[in-house]
Amino acid sequence: MRNCPTEAIRVRNGKATIYGNKCVDCGECYKVCPSGAVYVAQDDFDNIYNFKYRVVLMPSVFLGQFSEDIRASQVYSVIKDIGFTHVIEVEAAVMTHTKLTNKYIREHEDKKPLISTFCPAVVRLIQVKFPALVDNLIPIKAPVDFTSIYIRKKLIDEGADPNEIGVFYITPCAAKIAATKSPVGEAKSTVDGVLNMDTMYNMVYKQIKQHKEYDKTVSANDAPSDSILFALTNGEKRLTHCKKSFAIDEIHNVMDFLEKVENDEIEDLDFLELRACDESCAGGILTCGNRFLINDRMTQRARKLADRERNGETSRRKEIHSQEEFLFANSAVAKIMPRSMMVLDDDISIAFEKLTKIKEIAAKLPQTDCNVCGSPSCHALAEDIACDEAKMSDCVFMQRNLEMRNSLKVEESVEIMKKIWGEEKIKDYVLKK
Repeated sequence: MRNCPTEAIRVRNGKATIYGNKCVDCGECYKVCPSGAVYVAQDDFDNIYNFKYRVVLMPSVFLGQFSEDIRASQVYSVIKDIGFTHVIEVEAAVMTHTKLTNKYIREHEDKKPLISTFCPAVVRLIQVKFPALVDNLIPIKAPVDFTSIYIRKKLIDEGADPNEIGVFYITPCAAKIAATKSPVGEAKSTVDGVLNMDTMYNMVYKQIKQHKEYDKTVSANDAPSDSILFALTNGEKRLTHCKKSFAIDEIHNVMDFLEKVENDEIEDLDFLELRACDESCAGGILTCGNRFLINDRMTQRARKLADRERNGETSRRKEIHSQEEFLFANSAVAKIMPRSMMVLDDDISIAFEKLTKIKEIAAKLPQTDCNVCGSPSCHALAEDIACDEAKMSDCVFMQRNLEMRNSLKVEESVEIMKKIWGEEKIKDYVLKK
């Protein structure tokens, strides 16, 4: 509850409740929950068999999970063995995406600082906590969408029935699942399903450890070296043509920086690469390895591929680059709108009254942010009280005050705590009484 950057969690009846209008799917609760109560749902793997053409979009971060003795072509081959007909790396579309991003930056000097929309958790964070910066978001689809659009067109051009093509994405985080199920600025996602990276890693690694022979002819050469590091911190920034840009990772760092930008404390910025996870996608909550080791493996892979490109063993230009015009034509998203984190009332006059009430209630609370009331802060409790989702007596300090004035019995205080933290938490106390 304390770690949630948008105060989206409450404790009621001994259980954590997530407020959907406040949640940005950053995964902080998943990382810190001691009981493992928070989990990330995924689509049933067997859904892939609903399609004749089963495509998996694999981010470079997935390959970074595996130790250096496991080749990329081996991973590609095993993924095909477990049920997919086509494997393509998400970063295949990065250079096309970057070309369009740089074009947008050049044409929108008046909107600076322009902010990357690569990280869906950051997009949602800006929608709910920094609505004044929504117009600074670059309204271009993510590389995963570019790659999905490309592979669909390729298969259709080869004679495939569009209804028989299923595209599935291996995600390193919860935010990208949400981006697929409820895409911002799009009516429908370009991806048919999402598979958690930890689940896929375990499936692939198990096959590899069984020492089965794999098809060495399978190509693992979808992405040029420049694009492999795109999902890491600084990966996007270094490809943009901007004089002054910043790459910031970890959601609390992002929030601190955005507050300064919103307050005009930092000026003359051209571009911001913002990622919710520490070390960007290498630190996603669904990755299986150490984020620094993943980062290093991806860097080593990019260097080796760059050497091969320089030696003429492989080309920087990939097949996807021939479809640039088509991808450009299908790259835009609708205007990204703010998303209210605190809907007090549909009637503006009543909403204003509640806002005034929140300020009055907050002034009476102790401002200790102890969380005993089941809300993440005193201000959050004030909001809950104003919206009739909590009571002033939920505050333990107020309880003691009321008890001293004989306005509340100890037994009543215990009942209040039961409603918040559940019977089990105070059972021993009740028995002792």
